[in-house]
Amino acid sequence: MNQNSPNQNSRSRGVELEPPKMKMGDTEKTQVAYERIEDGGEPQEYRKKVEQDSTGPWYFASNFLLFWALLFFAIVVPLFYRLPAAMNIEDASKGGFIAERAYDNLYEFDKIGPKVVGSDANENKTVQFLLKELALIQENVLDDYFDMEIDVQITSGSYLKSESIYMYRAVQNIIIKLSPKNTTSETYLLVNSHFDSKPTSPAAGDAGHMAVTILEVLRVMSSTKQTFEHPIVFLINGAEEKSLLASHGFISQHKWAPFCKVVINLDAAGSGGREILFQTGPDNPWLVDYYKKNAKHPFATTMAEEIFQTGLLPSDTDFRIFTKYSNLIGLDLGQCINGYVYHTRYDRIDVIPRTSLQNTGDNILGLVRGLSNATELRNPKEYAAGHAVFFDVLGLYFVHYSESTGVILNYFVAGATIVLIFVSLLRTASSSNVSAGHVVGWFILIIVLQVIALLLGLGLPVVVAYLFDMYGLSLTYYSTPALLIGLYVCPTLIGFSLPSFVYLKLQRDEKVSLAKQLQLVLHGHATILAILGIGLTLYGLRTTYVVTWTLLFYVIPLAINLLTTLHDRGFAWTAVFKVVQVIPFLYNSYLFYTFIVVLTPMMGRFGLSTNPDLIVSALTALGTIFSLGFLVLLVHMSRRSSLIFLGLLAVTALTVYIASSTQIGFPYRPKTNVQRVHYLQVHRVFYEYDGTVSKDESGYVFDFQDRRGAAPLKGTKVNLTGLVSMKSDCEKYMMCGVPHNYKSSQSSRVNGMWLPRDQPVETPSVPVLELLSKTVLENNKTVRFEFNLTCPDQTSLFIQPYEDVTISNWSFLLSHLEENTSSGSPFYIIISNGIESSPLNLFMEITKPNGDFNVPLFQFGVSALYIHSKGDAMSVKFADSFPSFAVAIQWPAVYQRYIF
Repeated sequence: MNQNSPNQNSRSRGVELEPPKMKMGDTEKTQVAYERIEDGGEPQEYRKKVEQDSTGPWYFASNFLLFWALLFFAIVVPLFYRLPAAMNIEDASKGGFIAERAYDNLYEFDKIGPKVVGSDANENKTVQFLLKELALIQENVLDDYFDMEIDVQITSGSYLKSESIYMYRAVQNIIIKLSPKNTTSETYLLVNSHFDSKPTSPAAGDAGHMAVTILEVLRVMSSTKQTFEHPIVFLINGAEEKSLLASHGFISQHKWAPFCKVVINLDAAGSGGREILFQTGPDNPWLVDYYKKNAKHPFATTMAEEIFQTGLLPSDTDFRIFTKYSNLIGLDLGQCINGYVYHTRYDRIDVIPRTSLQNTGDNILGLVRGLSNATELRNPKEYAAGHAVFFDVLGLYFVHYSESTGVILNYFVAGATIVLIFVSLLRTASSSNVSAGHVVGWFILIIVLQVIALLLGLGLPVVVAYLFDMYGLSLTYYSTPALLIGLYVCPTLIGFSLPSFVYLKLQRDEKVSLAKQLQLVLHGHATILAILGIGLTLYGLRTTYVVTWTLLFYVIPLAINLLTTLHDRGFAWTAVFKVVQVIPFLYNSYLFYTFIVVLTPMMGRFGLSTNPDLIVSALTALGTIFSLGFLVLLVHMSRRSSLIFLGLLAVTALTVYIASSTQIGFPYRPKTNVQRVHYLQVHRVFYEYDGTVSKDESGYVFDFQDRRGAAPLKGTKVNLTGLVSMKSDCEKYMMCGVPHNYKSSQSSRVNGMWLPRDQPVETPSVPVLELLSKTVLENNKTVRFEFNLTCPDQTSLFIQPYEDVTISNWSFLLSHLEENTSSGSPFYIIISNGIESSPLNLFMEITKPNGDFNVPLFQFGVSALYIHSKGDAMSVKFADSFPSFAVAIQWPAVYQRYIF
């Protein structure tokens, strides 16, 4: 006689069974019950009840994300800004870097004020200050140990950069060679920085900080009983800001330059923090090993190197000159925090703490001591073996390995990820009593969903950035970086986790438990990262290390869970996973926070044509995904995970309101986060071929540095009535018919604005171009023009031959003529005078096939800048009308256009 089981009787009577009682959080019992449901076909209500017991309470998701946010603010941010205690003069006996002495030097340096090439402050006062300090150092040199030589180089020359000729006359370098007694080494270590500044800037940070660091390192090295093998050349150059002129003069002409093999270059794009190592080599990974051994406070990343070398950032350093014109190798380090004051009048000593000087000094002193004893310095070419992958971990530890090792590691970790995920899929199929094909089918769907998640995670913040820019609200985070959380971090979290949320709520796979399906979602994200890592490695990016190390800390807990029973015990696998994820979260959030801190101030000088919000939103989204990409998916363990989406959405909505409708979202603040307003007081005169004047007018030429342009100035006291675009002038006139700014490009001229004024601009002097002779040469197809040009220390020349005319010879770089015979663009020569003020004699030889030289042959433009003058009374009044949040960086200029 067949008897029905109790369960069968219950089902036939429609009776609903109570699930077995168990303790909350008893995941193992819950999972067993869950599997029994699947095997026995328990009622749907029973399954849902057990599944609820296997997840966290409704408040789990919010508390979970809050924990990681607190971890970031409690650990990452303090370590990012951590600086060592500053040493005082009383500590001099310890033989270390004394920040107090360096700070005293910086105070005197800052008092000199702006130090523009050609100014009395740069060419005389600063040079005298440096020589006075060097004389004091020389008095205390240990003569039994060292020889110290000081040389003031006055150098002239020219070179080509970005299709422009940079010509310099009598710029100055202060050079010191410290040699161990009786040394036989013919290879020198070079340590370089600069003492000149941009207009209006006292340059305490860029690069007074580095100049006084060199002085103190020299003082310590020359007065401490120690030994080192190779002579050290300390170069403090006097013309870096005007396109790296003085370093070119040193490396191409100085008597010690041929012996310099390795350079430590010091510069700045900020003030008052830690200096970052952002360029190494080229090749020679042993240099990075010396950085690890000798830099007490490491701060570096390969990612910074690869971003900088794209040329996208509005900065350059002498390092490029040394590596290009002398094949030097080395390390390029720079201040990078608080770039808001960079190149403004607020780059003062009061934003630089002594602890910042101590940080830099400790590192540079250690590097100088290490590299001056490096055996590799004897013949660096023997050690040129590819690039290095390097990064610091929260400033506490430094990791580096060769590029070839990085390639192997990238492939290994990506391969291990895929293999372990495949093993996990088989285990999931086995423990769920389904076929492997069934699990793989669902996993493929999950991968597709995770691709969509990645696109949404990156796309939503970019959409926010685009909409803000569309309505003229770019840079709202410029003074209040906390807005980035609501504007970009929250949309990233919403977009990235939404597809998996929908899948886990609406999926119909009743054969695989929620815990295992959540695991599959994480596997999907890991698979995408593994594929990305392989692709980036094939492309040749060393920055792939970020992907690799993120994956490594996914592979480790996955392997542990697979080797134990945790993998198959409900949500037990998440315990190991969450503990291990602390490491990649801390590092990735630290790394991307670094770039947010460094790049946000740069967004204030990217110009009108670039939407900086797209850059910052994409960077923030990437940082969020790498930091929280795996972790945010765990919010699906919560019973009410939908609440976290509502919370994130509410934060975004509130932030959008604050950023767009309150003063908090206004980008600029007086003194600390200023708007840079570059403009020239211009008097321009156009002379025609017959000598008549076709245009004689005055006005202000604006080169707005950020996306908002003139909009923030509307409604203030500054009168911009009549401001028009320069685009029409750029279409009609050579080089837009305006002077060349101290720093401008073709795009900035095209995006420039013209504000006419009725009263002529008065300048300290007027450039004089005198035609000395016009001589037809023997071949009757070439005519030689000779000129005498009297001009200020910052002058540019624009030369545009007409269509059937060729410049065959001239006073400038002949090689540039040979390479640009058919370019059609104007030739651009930028002239900078140091202590030289004599008129410039120049010639040009013009070739024309038909030999007819009684017609217009070429246009000749003279752009003269009077950087050391504030301008006439009307210009001073106009500059004073700008609001306190705007920094007017301006001076008089003359532009003369001739036709010969």
